[in-house]
Amino acid sequence: MKSFKNGKNILVSVENITSFGIWLFVKGKEYFLDYHTYPFFQHKTIEDIQNVRLLHGFHLHWPNLDVDLEIDNLENPEKYPLTSKI
Repeated sequence: MKSFKNGKNILVSVENITSFGIWLFVKGKEYFLDYHTYPFFQHKTIEDIQNVRLLHGFHLHWPNLDVDLEIDNLENPEKYPLTSKI
């Protein structure tokens, strides 16, 4: 994640980590990723969860966790019925 002076132009950031899931802020929108739907974030370190990158303007990548999600997955989950079996 690349930070800019005074927080301007931040494209992706982890806003909050709770016992239920994580809150992401991506390109001006907030998303909640609950651990039931996204179990690969549960029991991970704060540093690993916060190390997220936005690639190509639509692809979220957590290099330390080997997790990749597209913003469309978060906005239209009904189009992606497969879920993790972790």
